Amino acid sequence: MPKPKNQNIIDPNRMHTILNVSQNYHVRGGSDRYFFVLAELLKKHGHQVIPFTAASTKNEPSEWEDYFPRGADFERPGTGDLLRFVYSRDAMKSMQKLLGNTNVDIAHFHIYHGKLTASILGSLKKTGIPLIQTLHDYKLTCPVATHLSSDEICEACEGKYFRRALPKRCNRRSLARTALSVTESYVSRFLGSVDKFDHFISVSHFLRKKMIQYGIPENKISTIHNFTDVSDIVPNFSVGEYVLYFGRVDRSKGILTLIKAAAPLKQIPLYIAGDGEAISEVQQMIEENGCKHIHLLGFKQGEELRELILNSMCTILPSEWYENCPMAVLESFAYGKPVIGANIGGIPELIENEVDGLLVPPGEHELLRDRLLWMYEHKTEVTEMGNAARKKMETKFNADIHYEKIMDVYRKFL
Repeated sequence: MPKPKNQNIIDPNRMHTILNVSQNYHVRGGSDRYFFVLAELLKKHGHQVIPFTAASTKNEPSEWEDYFPRGADFERPGTGDLLRFVYSRDAMKSMQKLLGNTNVDIAHFHIYHGKLTASILGSLKKTGIPLIQTLHDYKLTCPVATHLSSDEICEACEGKYFRRALPKRCNRRSLARTALSVTESYVSRFLGSVDKFDHFISVSHFLRKKMIQYGIPENKISTIHNFTDVSDIVPNFSVGEYVLYFGRVDRSKGILTLIKAAAPLKQIPLYIAGDGEAISEVQQMIEENGCKHIHLLGFKQGEELRELILNSMCTILPSEWYENCPMAVLESFAYGKPVIGANIGGIPELIENEVDGLLVPPGEHELLRDRLLWMYEHKTEVTEMGNAARKKMETKFNADIHYEKIMDVYRKFL
């Protein structure tokens, strides 16, 4: 078990101990990837980083795992899991135990609701530890965190009237699930999901504006886009033979629109790397349309995903919800690949149309088809876009710039 450090008077210029808080100690999505890469970035600069996540058999090994509390079981929830989703006494006790054994300078939160819950905020606040949260979703203003209801954009709750989600059945069209999400949102707000935090970091200007629109104080939230460390990434500017989608296979990600767009383009192979709730619908569409050029690869990560990106023509993110700062775009750019992205949320903050990718209105499958065909027919331009994409990563979204921006926020509260 790691031993506590001696606590000194905090010098904002010295190395610090950062508590890195998130639901998972394994990668399920972009926010999880950011959780890990931020930890590596901070450790690279000499800081100690302590993870605090829910326990899971899927977790990566960690010397701190004895402190990880039991989280709610989202797959086969029982009565205890329903209560634990709203308020986790296990998480609260684990946090108290950790704070009793280790000195922490600052706590940096990511997505923590559901498995850790706002039960842990009080113990941290009592110690005087500054609380920072990077907002990867819309949980502060929407009980289901997406501003989606029945796969349509929804802002009915206006950031605080969470009960309005009940008649709309926003959580998987289930009244019971929605009632649980609504209850959790009210309890979290009461426990300090806004008030107890010293500062919020938005990963896009779009998200920041949405938070301010619905009541988060403007001086309490700043924008720091995500990053990818390109120092060890060798790009491939040659144009591959297939288009790649990687990420969750959900309706909100525009996956059905993508299949409609790609179905007639038999000459352009489409690889889909991921899994999700819409996978059966996607399989059915592929079979019904005889789309032998569309390949479902399942969930990929690590070296397998790296090779898929490196050898693609371009990647595609046809989302139909308020994407924030998708890591899929930045990772594609890092490998020298342009991106076809939906013109929604924070995506246009990353992609400059016809420079390092192409933008398309969300849900427009015919226009998306045109963009796919353009990429296929303009190999020289695709190479130029890939070069521009990589240059953007090196000059705007690199690790050094990101580190300085994060430290600028930390220093305000140390």
